[in-house]
Amino acid sequence: MQRLHAFILTTHRILGSLLSILFAIWFLSGLVMIYHSFPRVNKTDKWSKMENLKDFGNLPAWEEIQASIPAAERIKRITLNENLGQLVFYIQTDKGNYERTADFSERTTVNAAHIRQTVSKWNQSPIERIDTLYTLEQWIPFGALKHHFPIYKYYFADQDKHQLYVSSKTAEVLQYTNREERCWAWLGAIPHWIYFTSLRQDIDRWIAVVVTLSGIGSLFCLTGLYLGIRDIRLARRQQKLSPYKKWWYKWHHLVGTFFGVFVLTFCFSGMMSLVHVEDLGIRSRLDFNPHQYLNEMKVDSYLLDYRKVIQACPHPIRQFEWSQFGSIPLYQTQTDNGIITWDARQADSIKVLNLTATDVRQVLQDIHGEQSQIEIQWLTEQETYYTSRKKPLPLPVWKVQIKDSDASCYYIDPVHGTYRYVNRPARWQHWMYPAWHSLQIPGLVTRPWLWFLLMWFLMLGGTFVSISGCWLTIKYIRRKIKSRLHK
Repeated sequence: MQRLHAFILTTHRILGSLLSILFAIWFLSGLVMIYHSFPRVNKTDKWSKMENLKDFGNLPAWEEIQASIPAAERIKRITLNENLGQLVFYIQTDKGNYERTADFSERTTVNAAHIRQTVSKWNQSPIERIDTLYTLEQWIPFGALKHHFPIYKYYFADQDKHQLYVSSKTAEVLQYTNREERCWAWLGAIPHWIYFTSLRQDIDRWIAVVVTLSGIGSLFCLTGLYLGIRDIRLARRQQKLSPYKKWWYKWHHLVGTFFGVFVLTFCFSGMMSLVHVEDLGIRSRLDFNPHQYLNEMKVDSYLLDYRKVIQACPHPIRQFEWSQFGSIPLYQTQTDNGIITWDARQADSIKVLNLTATDVRQVLQDIHGEQSQIEIQWLTEQETYYTSRKKPLPLPVWKVQIKDSDASCYYIDPVHGTYRYVNRPARWQHWMYPAWHSLQIPGLVTRPWLWFLLMWFLMLGGTFVSISGCWLTIKYIRRKIKSRLHK
């Protein structure tokens, strides 16, 4: 037993020497990330800059759009946008991607004028300089962006020092940052996620590094918990809180033991954010994928002419999309007033979507079988597997529980046809990552003041454990150096 204890102690000291600084950085950057994440251009930003659909009086019939795609290919997704002065259908099939103009003419190629037009929509301040990038850099470290090379980087002479990245291939905005966002990212997301360009551009290598560090860190935490609990048991025999007398040793021991479980769950859950539970053998027991059936586009089900919806929409449309909820065809219009979803089941009826309990039951019976046991209820508040702190979730929704081998559960938005599906692997993933790493628990998420209070308390505790570990590491190394010099 003594040999085991000595081994664990040595392991903890060695790993502490290597990882204490990293843990301190993780906790301090985690505090920053409560308020600031890595800057990204999201869909809302892009939608706000899109041109409204216009000149749509000569849009082709649905049958003509289908005929423009090879007959052997199955359509998976279609969107309609105004791009470079043309109405363009973006069509994704099971074999490739296609772009078709509304009049089936040749696509307008991107030129300098189009890029200048895009830039002016995002920022009208004077331009200090323009860089032409052939390599990724800190604010665009993602390998998937390489096919946009060369990328134009615009520096603006405004108060916030905005920087804009534009694709030379599509005139698409890839990134838009200001000085404040970049500063907070260096203090938060970049060190926390290890978002360094040379590493992040190769996603497999980045995942391997983060998972390895987090895995070793979890082992480090386990050794610390073992030593902390052992020392407390020894101290109790002496009617003390800690067997250590020196301040740093004593409080590292006490605080480390108290916050040790949190530090462990924080590190382990961070690792699990990049590990799929399916890779650990926790797989769905169903012999089919519900997502495939719910999202599969059934081209013959669109009875309502999409052109009637465009004409009837009460707001200017920035993007039009074909969608599906099981056997129910949908049209989605992105407007300045948000997304409006339309029911496309009837040729002579233009109405917004409102999924009834009967609709939901029929769709899910088509997937899980007519004999499946289905329970449907009207959910008006967040719960364990339907919760989010970062963005508001649609409420109320239909909560549908199915008595199958996976205990399948759906949360279905009746006005947009979107859903969240929870099965056995999803529940495991929830408890292995967001529940512990960012306290995604309904009782906390719905009480922001309590969530912030608890998060600050835990993060500061973890920070103290890490910093005190760094100091003890320094003292340990000093002792080793002195002992060698005296020999």
